[in-house]
Amino acid sequence: LLMVLDARFHYANGIRNTLALVIYPLQQVATAPIAAFNHVSEFFSSQSSLRQENALLRSEQLRNAEALLRLEALQAENGQLRELLQARDQHQGTAVFAEIIYAGRDPFSRKIIIDKGEQEGIEAGQPVIDVHGVLGQVTRVLPLLAEVTLITDKGHSIPVQVVRNGLRGVAYGSGDGSTLELRFMPANAEIETGDVLVTSGLDNVYPRGLPVAQVAKVERDSSYAFAKISLTPSSGTNRHRQVLVLTQGEDAPPRPEPAVTEKTPTKGKAK
Repeated sequence: LLMVLDARFHYANGIRNTLALVIYPLQQVATAPIAAFNHVSEFFSSQSSLRQENALLRSEQLRNAEALLRLEALQAENGQLRELLQARDQHQGTAVFAEIIYAGRDPFSRKIIIDKGEQEGIEAGQPVIDVHGVLGQVTRVLPLLAEVTLITDKGHSIPVQVVRNGLRGVAYGSGDGSTLELRFMPANAEIETGDVLVTSGLDNVYPRGLPVAQVAKVERDSSYAFAKISLTPSSGTNRHRQVLVLTQGEDAPPRPEPAVTEKTPTKGKAK
């Protein structure tokens, strides 16, 4: 009877609303542990997803940084190659592009190994330059590789000339890998800090006018006959990777033979 009356006349709505209002606090207390568990679970899941997202973003940032560094390296390498092309065009002979593979293993010498050898026409004695100046000279050739002695090697010497006044001298490697020495120059020689030195071409090995070094320091002592002159190489002996191996251009005329003089017979002796 109650069910029929409630279905037809809705007599129990008030009772139901009152009961729902009374029971609501009990429902909140009963469902509080479940709600707390859901909040905690959602917090930890969001923290985990944030950590994963941060890890993905960090790895992507590293990949982008690596790509950017490679791009910058490629741009620098392209710039060096363009400068090498200009240097090759200025050279009268032919030139061979080469790449430095590694440095020599001897810690007491300054040598590098390039990836060109006899098959590319490389010969011992040929000069090697980079985008800024003279780097060294080929000293040993293999079928696929070649050894280059740098101008900073203690056993290397190169005839040079001061651009400002034409003063000639010989630059020697100091062996430390970063400086040269201009030896046997008089103490009163007209040379100053900042002077630029180029190849003089007198050895018929290095073409004339290639940048070699810049005067870094000049020390003069009245008690010594010669000045102590330190030079900074113009080339990047420890920086660049691409080089040019120059072949000889126009051959210099051969040295004249020394004149043979007949000995005058000593007086009183037969010829």
